[in-house]
Amino acid sequence: MSVLSEERLEEILSHLPSLKLAVVGDFFLDLYLEIDPLLSERSLETGLEAYQVVGKRSEPGAAGTVCRNLASLGVGTIFAVGVTGRDGAGFELRESLQEWSVDLSHLIETPDRFTPAYLKPLKTGNDRPPEEMNRLDIKNRRPITELLEEDILARLEELTGEVSGMILLDQVTEENCGVLTDRVVRGVKSLAARHSHKTFLADSRSRIDKFRGCTLKLNQREATLIFEPDSSVEAPLTRIQEYATRLALESDKPAFLTLGAAGVLACEKGTVSHVETIDLPPPLDIVGAGDSATAGIVCALCCGGSVQEAAALGNIVASVTVQQIGTTGYAFPAQVRNQWKEFHDHGIL
Repeated sequence: MSVLSEERLEEILSHLPSLKLAVVGDFFLDLYLEIDPLLSERSLETGLEAYQVVGKRSEPGAAGTVCRNLASLGVGTIFAVGVTGRDGAGFELRESLQEWSVDLSHLIETPDRFTPAYLKPLKTGNDRPPEEMNRLDIKNRRPITELLEEDILARLEELTGEVSGMILLDQVTEENCGVLTDRVVRGVKSLAARHSHKTFLADSRSRIDKFRGCTLKLNQREATLIFEPDSSVEAPLTRIQEYATRLALESDKPAFLTLGAAGVLACEKGTVSHVETIDLPPPLDIVGAGDSATAGIVCALCCGGSVQEAAALGNIVASVTVQQIGTTGYAFPAQVRNQWKEFHDHGIL
C-alpha cells in the first residue's frame, strides 16, 4: 500500500486554499548580502579587507520561513503571531511577508525590541554556487514583558476558534527571550488540551520537551538531548525510534522525528513508521529544510492525512527546497507533484 498515493496528494493540495493556519513564534529577517571577492578593498582606516556587496535580498526567516512555505503550497489564510521591533528590519520583514499574503494583524510591533535578523554574507562569482560566510545574528537577549505575553495569549485565544491548526516555532535559544516563553507555552498547551481535535505542532531548537501535549516535530539531536542530556553525540537509530515512540505516548499526540537524508520517523499511539526520502545528488542546501518539512506535515494533518502521509509530504516538500542553493527554499504545488513522481519512480511511495 502506498504511503501517500497520488489521489491522496491531490486531495490534500486541493483542500489547502480553504485552510486557515496560524504560525506562532519568532519571526526573523534573513538578509542575504552577495559579495564579489574580486572587488574586495583594503580599508584605509583599519587595514582590514573590506568586502564589497554587489547585491542584497531579504526574505522572511524562522517562523517567516514556515509562513512562506505554507503560502507557496497554497494555504489560503496564514496568520503570523509574534513580535517585531519598530525598525528597518521589521519594515523589510513585514514587506516580505505581505508579498506572500500573510495576515499581519497579529504580528505585534514594539519599539522596545529588536526585529531578530540573520545577516548572511554570500561569496559569489567564478561560476560556482554561492558560498555562505560567517553569519551575523541580531537577537533580543532579555525576556519579553508580561504585557506582551498577555497580548500574545489573548490573540492566540481569539485565533484558536478560527484556524485548523497552529505551528509553534521556537527559534531563540535564550530562555524566555523569544515569543514562546514559559508562560506562553503553558497557555498554548492549555489551548491544545481544550481543542484536542485541532493540530498544534511544536518545533523548538532547545526546549522541545516543554511542548509535550502538542504534536512534536524534532530531529535526532533534539531527541537525544531529551533522554540523554549529557550526550555529545546523536543516539543510534534504534534508540531514536524508542525515544520517538515514548514522546508520542507521553504527549498522547503524534511525534515526527526528522532523520535528514534518511527521512522521517512518524509516531502515533506507540507505533513508529520509518518514512524514507529520496536520495538527492549534490549540491544541496539544507538551510530551512526543517521548516519546509514542518509546512508539509501540518498541511497533511490539517487536511485529514495520516501521520505516514504527513511525513511523506514533509519529505517531498523538503526534498524540493534543499535543491535551491544559497536561499531558504520553498515549494509550489507543481513542484510537489513532480517530486511525488520522482519518489514513486524510485519506489519510495
